[in-house]
Amino acid sequence: MALEFTTSYLADALTLFHYYKKMGENAIAQVTDADLTRTLDGEMNSISLIVKHLAGNMRSRWTDFLTTDGEKPDRNRDSEFVEPPATREELMKTWEEGWDCLWRALGQLQEHEMVRTVTIRGERHSVLQAVNRQLAHYPYHIGQIVMLAKHFRGDQWQSLSIPKNRSTDFNMRVVSGDASQR
Repeated sequence: MALEFTTSYLADALTLFHYYKKMGENAIAQVTDADLTRTLDGEMNSISLIVKHLAGNMRSRWTDFLTTDGEKPDRNRDSEFVEPPATREELMKTWEEGWDCLWRALGQLQEHEMVRTVTIRGERHSVLQAVNRQLAHYPYHIGQIVMLAKHFRGDQWQSLSIPKNRSTDFNMRVVSGDASQR
């Protein structure tokens, strides 16, 4: 992840959300359509169901973020874990709709609003806490997507960061000033 020095919490949070969104997309792009709905066992979720859950959470948390509870009364969380989107196109549309809710909410915020109070499931949070809560939640699930995609692709997997046993190569590029070449 390319880091840029900032003293803006919002700018940094947005950079991280963009980073993890792209990581999820790069993992999803590597799997077949059939892999999108595969699981490793009966207790796990598929990539499609994880995306559906993330989008449901994003819609609920970020719609009317400053004025309504982050757990919307019309959200049926349990339904997010059944009936995955039927096609890759539908899946990616669901994914984008969720992220659009986040971009709209955070794009309107100002740094001074980080101390405002919002509620999630009736519990008070500062805006800062609410953003941090999602900065922990989304990468957790995107990590699941990456793990599943990597498992399904096996030796065809294209690393999303520093490939295994290649740290020395990467460190040499950092020292030489060419860390962009991964």
